[in-house]
Amino acid sequence: MKQILSTVLFFLVITGFSQQIPQKYFIAFTDKNGTPYSISNPQAFLTQRAIDRRAAQGIPIVEEDLPVNPAYVTAIAATGVQVFTRCKWFNGVTVRVTDTAVLASIRALSFVQSVTRVSSYNFKKSAISDRKFRLEEGLGKTGGNHEGRSPGSVQTYNYGPSYNQIHMLNGDVLHNLGYRGQGKVIAVLDAGFQHADVNPVFDSLRANNQILGTRDFVYPAGGNVCIYGDTAHPHGAETFSTMGGNTPGQLIGTAPKASYWLIRTEDAPTENIVEEYNWVVGAEMADSVGADVISSSLGYSTFDNGYMDHTCADMNGYTNPSTKGANIAASKGIAISISAGNEGGSPWICVSSPSDALSALSIAAVDASGNRAGFSSTGTVNGSYVKPNIAAQGQNSYLCYPDGSFGPGSGTSFSCPINAGMMACLCQARPNIDQYHLRLAIEQSASQYTHPDSLLGYGIPDYSRAMLILHVGVIGKTSFWAYPNPFKDFFTVSFDTNMSGNFEISLISITGNIILKTNRMIVAGGGNTFNINNLAGLAPGMYILKISSGSITEYLHLVKIEK
Repeated sequence: MKQILSTVLFFLVITGFSQQIPQKYFIAFTDKNGTPYSISNPQAFLTQRAIDRRAAQGIPIVEEDLPVNPAYVTAIAATGVQVFTRCKWFNGVTVRVTDTAVLASIRALSFVQSVTRVSSYNFKKSAISDRKFRLEEGLGKTGGNHEGRSPGSVQTYNYGPSYNQIHMLNGDVLHNLGYRGQGKVIAVLDAGFQHADVNPVFDSLRANNQILGTRDFVYPAGGNVCIYGDTAHPHGAETFSTMGGNTPGQLIGTAPKASYWLIRTEDAPTENIVEEYNWVVGAEMADSVGADVISSSLGYSTFDNGYMDHTCADMNGYTNPSTKGANIAASKGIAISISAGNEGGSPWICVSSPSDALSALSIAAVDASGNRAGFSSTGTVNGSYVKPNIAAQGQNSYLCYPDGSFGPGSGTSFSCPINAGMMACLCQARPNIDQYHLRLAIEQSASQYTHPDSLLGYGIPDYSRAMLILHVGVIGKTSFWAYPNPFKDFFTVSFDTNMSGNFEISLISITGNIILKTNRMIVAGGGNTFNINNLAGLAPGMYILKISSGSITEYLHLVKIEK
C-alpha cells in the first residue's frame, strides 16, 4: 500500500506542478531582417582566422553566417524566459522556461516561426548517456583487415605505450617529417575537461599557450567550474589527451603541437535533444574562431523521453539537428571527426548523429591489431554514402586520466580524437587543400577503400599515403562529376561513358532541403552530359548533388557563389 501511495503522490506532484518544472525550448525566427550585422563586414562576427580559412577554400560568407537579430533576442527575453544560447545557423535561440503559459506570448510575436520543446525533466541520471562515454569492460572483437606497417624512419618522439595507436595510421611518419599540428586549431566538443588545466600531460600546451580558451554551452554563465573543476566530467580530458598529450615515454598525442579550444556542449547526466542544439552552437563557435578541425566524441540516438528519439532510418546524412550542424560546419571549411558510437552490441546498433553527416568522418573502433571492436556501431554502404567512414584504435587505446595517471580506455570516443589529431597534421602538410578533398584522400588511403563495409567503412587510413594522394592530386572514384564548381547560375553534370540507366538527380541544401529533383535516362556510350540551369536565384553556399539509380547512390559537394 505504501508503494501505491507513493506512486499516487508522485503523479499528483507531476500533474499539479508540471508548468513550473524548468524546460528548454528552441525558438526559431522567421528572418534576420534589421540585423546590425552585414556580410560585407564579417570581422564583426568572425575572426580573421575564420575569414582566411574560408577565403583559402573559396567559401563565400552568406546570410546564414550572420548572428541572430539581437532585437529579436531582447524581445524574447522580455517575456520572462532565460535565453541560454543563440544559434545563427538555425536562426533561433534556446530558452529556459519555468512557466509554459508564456509560450503563447512568444508564439504570438511576428518574427517567431516555431517553438519546439527540446528537453524533458528527469528524476534520475540517464542510462542512455553512459553508452557514449568510455567503456570500462573488455569487449569482443571480430574481423581483421589491418595492413601491417613498418616504421618509416628514426622516431622523433618516444611514444611509449601510445606508439601503436599512432603508428597504425602511419601518423609517426608525418611527425617525423615535422607535421605535428603546428599552426592548426582543433575544437574539441565534449562533456567536460576535468583537471585539464593542471594535468601534467598538458604542461607543454599550457607553456606554449596552445589551449586557446574554453566555453560552456550547457551552462553559459558557468565559467570553468564545469569545464575543469572537480565536478567536471572527465570524458573530454581523456579524449583530449590522445591528441594533445605530451609525456615522452608514456603518451604522445596525434597532434601535440596543435592549438585547442575546449568546448562543453554535453550535459552528461541527462540525454535530451537540446544537447544537439548545444552541439550546433559549439560548432558555430569553432567556425567563428577559425578552427581547422572539430573532434567530437559524442553521439545522439535515443533520449530520456522517447518522443524525441531518432531511428536508424533517420541516420541518412542530413536529417537530425546535430547532423545538419555538422554539414554546415563542413561547408564553412572545417574538417570533422566524430565517434561512430558504441552501440555495436546493443539493440540500437547503428551509427549515431552527428557522425552520420554526409560531410563528416564517422570513426569506428579497432583493437591494437586492427580487428574491429565488437562495441563499434555499424552503418551502411550505399554507393558513395559509407558509414562509418574509417577506423582507428578505440579498444584499449592509451590515454591519460584526469588524475594524471595513464592507462587504457575503450570506445569510439578515443578512435575519434586519435584520427582528428592526424587530420590536423595532414592539414598542416597540405595547407592548400579544402576539407572536402582532404576527407576524400583520407578515405582513399584506407585499407579497404575498394571494398568498404558497414563495420569499418573504408578501413584504417594511412596518413602518409593520404599526404601523397593530395600531392599527386588523384582523388575520388565517383562515376559522375559536376562543373564548374563553384558555380554561379548553372552547372553541368557529366557521367562516365560506361554508365547507363534511369538516374534520379537531386540538388539538396546542406540542411537537407531538396532544391530540385529530376530524372535522366543515361545510355552507355551516349551523350552523358546535361546542364542544370536557372540557378541564379539560389542563395550562395554549399549544396549536395545526389545521383541515384537502383542500389547506387553517390554524392558531390557543390558551392554556389554570387553571380
